[in-house]
Amino acid sequence: MNKSENINQLPLTPLLHSWVKKLIAHPESLHTAIEQYNSPLNVHSLIPFQENITEYQKVLNESNLKHKIFFARKANKCLTFPMAAAQAGEGADTASYRELKQCLDAGISPKDLILTAAVKNEKLLNLAVENQVTVVLDNSDEWELLKSILTKKQKQVTVNIRLGGFQFDGKILPTRFGFSLDEAFEFIQQIHNQEAFVNFTGLHFHLNGYSVEQRVAAMEQSIQLIDRLQNVGITTQSLDIGGGLLMNYLANQSEWENFNQELKRAVLEERSPITYQNDALGIIKINNQLYGEPTVYPYFNHLHKANLLKTILTTVSSIYQQPIFQLLQQRNIELRMEPGRSLLDQCGVTVAKVAFRKKDTDGNWLFGLEMNRTQMRSSSADFLLDPIHIPKTENEEENAVEGFLVGAYCLEQELILKRKITFLRFPQVGDLIVFPNTAGYMMHFFESEAHLFELATNVILKDNNHFVIDS
Repeated sequence: MNKSENINQLPLTPLLHSWVKKLIAHPESLHTAIEQYNSPLNVHSLIPFQENITEYQKVLNESNLKHKIFFARKANKCLTFPMAAAQAGEGADTASYRELKQCLDAGISPKDLILTAAVKNEKLLNLAVENQVTVVLDNSDEWELLKSILTKKQKQVTVNIRLGGFQFDGKILPTRFGFSLDEAFEFIQQIHNQEAFVNFTGLHFHLNGYSVEQRVAAMEQSIQLIDRLQNVGITTQSLDIGGGLLMNYLANQSEWENFNQELKRAVLEERSPITYQNDALGIIKINNQLYGEPTVYPYFNHLHKANLLKTILTTVSSIYQQPIFQLLQQRNIELRMEPGRSLLDQCGVTVAKVAFRKKDTDGNWLFGLEMNRTQMRSSSADFLLDPIHIPKTENEEENAVEGFLVGAYCLEQELILKRKITFLRFPQVGDLIVFPNTAGYMMHFFESEAHLFELATNVILKDNNHFVIDS
């Protein structure tokens, strides 16, 4: 290997919070922690989490809206985050028995919790009813189970109704969740008029994808339903718009556009591969024609987080000819939302130790890490941010090298990242690789203990680069 080696750099430079910059500038604590807890390590900071909550609160307060932000706990399992959300006057969205039980045991008030689990069994609904946690109802079978529990316990519970099947561009937005608007209208009247133990207070939806226009349409149609209900004497107190608010991972738009362009060229074999075995990351190639786009998160976004929320709220409704926030104000509706990824923006990094270096049969450098691919995996086909290489000792070999990061599962497809990475120095055994901005979905959503590997240790960064294990 030498400096003349063919290096095709296609950087995807991540945005880094100041706490991350400080951590990697003085990595001694990382090296110590890796040895203490064993690789990999998920390091979290509450500083950006609190900043992200404040940004959303500012937009909602500027719009003079009653509001409640429920952190979507499924995006990261650390209990520290829902506790911090509650301390900031907001709350947590829970999607399982353990998520809800841990939050209650941690002392989070039931009024600061909501239950949206896709599958709600008797054990989970019993817990919600016993603690008076608001339940978001998704289907009639769920309702029948809840009703039987309420009858047995002779207790009341607050429910919100999940909506689906919104009209957009002349078509119904496909979903497997919720009641149609007409079904919800009939169902809410039924429980309002006939069920003594149920207190209906709000509507809820969560859309797939990230379209501003679709969210505006869903809010308009939800407000139409709110008005229909009001006309028959039923008041709706809240509208929950779920999550899916975009965030921005990358510092440079041109890098993102260039990568996408070069990926397509590589798949068409117009240039050398930039992914392992020329993986198309979800693009379909038929007869040398490409169809679709990479099935990855849109890592660069001009419009994101609080500004995206502001854009939704200030959009003028084509139905009512008023901005969305005014429609909510006039009806005294509390706006609720359940961001996960965007509240965790810049809140965590994943760190692993280099275990080996070798070449595969195609001559590609492979750098093995003491972790497996599930410990940094989401529904995205690849995580498209440049990792940060931290040498354990001063390395005289300063020549750049391209290669792939591979993990510990005994599978041919065990790639931590499918993308080819350029390292400015040849990695050595014992060096650290830091993956930035992984707190949202990347750490925990698909993590597995296959091969009986230990799960990654989750630590919270305190002052002076001191770590404590998540409570």
